[in-house]
Amino acid sequence: MDEPSVELFDSHAHLDFADFADDVDGVLTRARAAGVAGVIAVGSGRGLESRAAAAALAQRHADVWATAGIHPHDADLADDSALDALRKLAVQPRVVAIGEIGLDYHYDHAPRPRQREAFVAQLRLAHELGLPVVIHTREADEDTLVILRAEGVPRGGVLHCFSGDERLAGAALALGLHISFSGILTFPKADRLRAVARDVVPLDRTLLETDSPYLAPVPLRGRRCEPAYVVHTARKLAELHGTTLEATARITTANVRRLFRL
Repeated sequence: MDEPSVELFDSHAHLDFADFADDVDGVLTRARAAGVAGVIAVGSGRGLESRAAAAALAQRHADVWATAGIHPHDADLADDSALDALRKLAVQPRVVAIGEIGLDYHYDHAPRPRQREAFVAQLRLAHELGLPVVIHTREADEDTLVILRAEGVPRGGVLHCFSGDERLAGAALALGLHISFSGILTFPKADRLRAVARDVVPLDRTLLETDSPYLAPVPLRGRRCEPAYVVHTARKLAELHGTTLEATARITTANVRRLFRL
């Protein structure tokens, strides 16, 4: 643990992925030892199975909460039956958001029209249920913004694993979204992203995440990422804002709790 007073929060981790099979208890034990007070387990990104798996993890661990959604990679699966199942899951205790949802034009695992349809349908579901949203956008910034402006942001939300530019950050903030930074913030070539984190996104609209098992921060590049590693991103963010790790942890953790009503 860095300091007893540090209270961090990993706002986005895929704890149900096979990378953590038989190790979730150990992962959470190490996270607690590093000062991580809570984790949002993202119920999206592994077909439709992630939705229920993340919710089940949240039921078993007092410091884990879950989201539920259909990832843009799986947009072809977002039929009426899948959306009805998502609606039922999203009202379960400890499911705190719809996500991650959005558009991914980098991999194009699902046709772009289907991605847009699934994104809109889930935004409308979030409106119906009064839940915030966790948004994924990759090489799809313009379409993401067009849809968000047309549909509105239901009870707030977050643009997760942000790696965009000043314009995208400003537009997201104007829509009422929070912005979440991952271990990318520590990467040697991420100078422009660091400038966005320092100059565009205020701390009171910033979340921290690991996107575990991906994107382990410096100095742990190449390892399986896990929630304990969020401290390295927090330390970099504190450095950028000229403040302390403790203050950065306190503010970003309060942001998570407020956004997701924890």
